[in-house]
Parts: sequence; C-alpha cells; structure tokens
Amino acid sequence: MEKVIALRIVNEKAKAYIELLKLKLTLAVVFSGVFGYCLAADVIVWWKVAVLVIASIAITGAANIINQIIEKDSDKLMKRTAGRPLPTGRLSVNEAAGFAFILFSAACLLYVEVFNLRAAALAVLSLLLYGFVYTPLKRKGQIAVYIGALPGAFPPMIGWVAATNHFGWAPGILFAIQFFWQFPHFWAIGWLAFDEYKKAGIQMMPGKAKDENTAFRIMIYTLFLIPVGWLPYALGMTGINSAFIAMIGGILFLAQTFHLMRTCTDKAALQMMFGSLLYLPVVQIVYLLDKL
Repeated sequence: MEKVIALRIVNEKAKAYIELLKLKLTLAVVFSGVFGYCLAADVIVWWKVAVLVIASIAITGAANIINQIIEKDSDKLMKRTAGRPLPTGRLSVNEAAGFAFILFSAACLLYVEVFNLRAAALAVLSLLLYGFVYTPLKRKGQIAVYIGALPGAFPPMIGWVAATNHFGWAPGILFAIQFFWQFPHFWAIGWLAFDEYKKAGIQMMPGKAKDENTAFRIMIYTLFLIPVGWLPYALGMTGINSAFIAMIGGILFLAQTFHLMRTCTDKAALQMMFGSLLYLPVVQIVYLLDKL
C-alpha cells in the first residue's frame, strides 16, 4: 500500500513538473526554432535537429517557470491559470526554481557544445527578457507586450544562427515576421481574457476597452505582415510561390481584424486568435517547402 501511495505521489509530482513547461506554448517555440534551422542549413543534420528540439524545450521551459514563479499570486486570480502547479501548491517555489536551473543549464550546454556561442547567447537573452523584464512589466502597462514580442520573435533567429553561426538580414527578417505576428495574436487573447487580466491587474491590450479603437490598433500591426512576408523572397531565402501564399495569408488575417473592428465581439476575437495560430506555422512551412 505504501508503495502505491509513493508511486502516486511521484506520478503527481512528475505531472506537475511537466505542466510547468507549458508544453503547447513550448512546442510552438520549438517549431519556429527548427524552421529557422532548416531554412538556413545547406544540409539538414537530423541529429542536430533533435538536439535543437531538446535545447529549445529546456530554455523555453526554464523561461516559462520563471514567469510562473513571479506570477504565482496573480495566477490565483484568473480562472485559466489558477490550476497551475504553483498556485495550487502541488509544487513549491524552490522545487520549480531548481527545475528551471537544471533546464537552463542543460540548454546552455547543448547550445554551446553542439551549435555555437551566438545561438547560446540569443537563447539566454531570450530567457532574461521574457522572465525578468517582460513578466514584471505585465503589471505596469501595455509596454510589456512590446518587450515580450522581442523574446517571442527570437526562436527562428536562434535556429538560423544555430545552423550558420552568423547574424544578418536573413535571420532579422525571420525575427520581424514573428515579431509583428505576435501583436494581433496576443491582443486577441487579451481581448478574450480582458476581464480576468483586469482583475489580476495586468494590462495586455493596446486600448483600455474592447472597442473600435483597440481593434484599429490590432489591425495596424497585422497590416505589417503583408509587406514583411515578401522579404524572404526579396532576399533570395525562398521562392515566389511562398511569397504569394504569405501575402494571401496576411490578407486573410487582415480581413479578420476588419471584422473585429466592425463587430467588436468576443466571437470575432476568437476567430482572429485561431487565424493567428494558423497563419504563422502555415507561412513558415511554405517558406521551407519553397526553399527545399
């Protein structure tokens, strides 16, 4: 009986540690990083791709844990976050911090030993910006979204630098696409969770209400995706086919923001959120297929 109880406790702890990683968000980051690596590599080395996946999960997981440690009190106030391991007490802050340190150390080792110092430096900078700058600023105002968009746009650039050990216009363009994409994506989430964020003292929206002015600001940032989506073709990174598909995707995404401006409803914001989740991976996949 004692063994059964001990095994149950171990299983519950393991599940709680896995929850700390925020796997859905983490896997999206991993996908963007692998995309950047494969787009840059002359020859794709699959064992290095596997290592990049592990390193990306580790560094992103560590950043997510830092975020949850800092926000454990405000997480208790929001329905969608109240069940996380720290607010519920399933893990202590010390346990979470220890796990984050192990993940961070493993990620740094993999980036340095398998890839290069530049990729490692970008990964560490991303963690610092997300965990120690963006997270505290979320309670200060919408400036947090602009700061948070920086580490959020790093993954494809990290993947590119991991493959080439070189900065330049190409990884900068990948950064720019993901940077501008984040504003309509996060503001759609902020629209849907407006009341919960307000209750927790977090300002994630570009405006103070769910109105036409806020929707207009969302539209402006979505508009940038159309010209930026052409830049990989202009630099010779991909072909003309992916440029057209990126443009069409950008126009459809933009149309969703016009619908939000007209209706100012949660339903339109939800549709826009799903549109953002579809836009980025589709565009990244067509860029890669066109290059191959």
